[in-house]
Amino acid sequence: MPFSFDDLRRWPDLEGPDLVAVDAADRLILDESEAARADAPEGGLVVIDDAYGALTLAAAATGARGIRVHQDALTGERALEANAARAGLDGTFTHHPLDADLVRDARVVLLRLPRALRALDDIAGVIAAHAHPDVVVFAGGRLKHMTVAMNDVLRARFDRVDVTHARQKSRVLVARGPHDGADPQPEAATVDGLEVRAFGGVFAGASIDIGTRLLLTHLPDPSDGAIDFACGTGVVAAAWALRHPSVRILATDRSAAAVASARATAAANGVGDRVEVVRDDLLAARPDASASLIALNPPFHSGGAITEGIAPRMFADAARVLAPGGELWTVWNSALQYRPALERLVGPTRQVARDRKFTVTVSTRR
Repeated sequence: MPFSFDDLRRWPDLEGPDLVAVDAADRLILDESEAARADAPEGGLVVIDDAYGALTLAAAATGARGIRVHQDALTGERALEANAARAGLDGTFTHHPLDADLVRDARVVLLRLPRALRALDDIAGVIAAHAHPDVVVFAGGRLKHMTVAMNDVLRARFDRVDVTHARQKSRVLVARGPHDGADPQPEAATVDGLEVRAFGGVFAGASIDIGTRLLLTHLPDPSDGAIDFACGTGVVAAAWALRHPSVRILATDRSAAAVASARATAAANGVGDRVEVVRDDLLAARPDASASLIALNPPFHSGGAITEGIAPRMFADAARVLAPGGELWTVWNSALQYRPALERLVGPTRQVARDRKFTVTVSTRR
């Protein structure tokens, strides 16, 4: 089957109608990089944060092979695999973490710009440290999500950064001449006696956001283990493990950067042996009715888009994993009014705490 952008699908298909599988920024990155990709040797192309596979599969459809891909979101990896199978382009790429092997000796890098500058610096640093000296980076995004500061981040790692003409509200930054490379290191901070570690792009960075602070104040004691669902930097998991030295905690997130951060947070607090951190799509790896306690601070962003479609899916999967009588402790922005969804998808829900912005509820699995 010939490759077509029209065939691309998101994974999952419930994150919100405003999210698309391919956009004008993807098309502009591909057009601007066409000549460079044609000259790249097999294995010389790297694609980073390709949301659903548009960049990778378009490059593969024009002959690229041995493409190395890093996608922070596990859902992005699943979408790429499903779209590759649909297009008959299986085996043209391999998945990698954000490390030296991803970019070693790379000649061309296609990058969807992350919104967080620290995430961009982590990416630029590893490219500058390990890619070929002649590497060319094509970093693109939607104008509404781009800032001049992104140019400055790239200029700190590359000799030359050119800016393309805008097209369809998108633009590409082209970086050459790598220097001062460095492998990603987590930001570190001590907050309320808790060691927090955060790689670039993870929500709240090396701090504790006010919603999580409210949740931490009211968390129940886990008698036989608990799950920190959508764990981010792993603050809740580490706090639980510190408060209860005999308890084991599972922390899970779909983000590779979050998983790395949560592992670093657990290790920094000396609880790495009792906090297991896994990368998962929701709680897919957990069996039905297998948990008695789950804590959740559900995200309401997917990439640059605001969407309320993620939280209900998380509530439903938490309900699947909870045993009857098990509890889901959720903190949420009060304006989002999640309580009816929690009542419907999990069970009876009561308010535990509320401040001027956030609400903490406990929902009991019926």
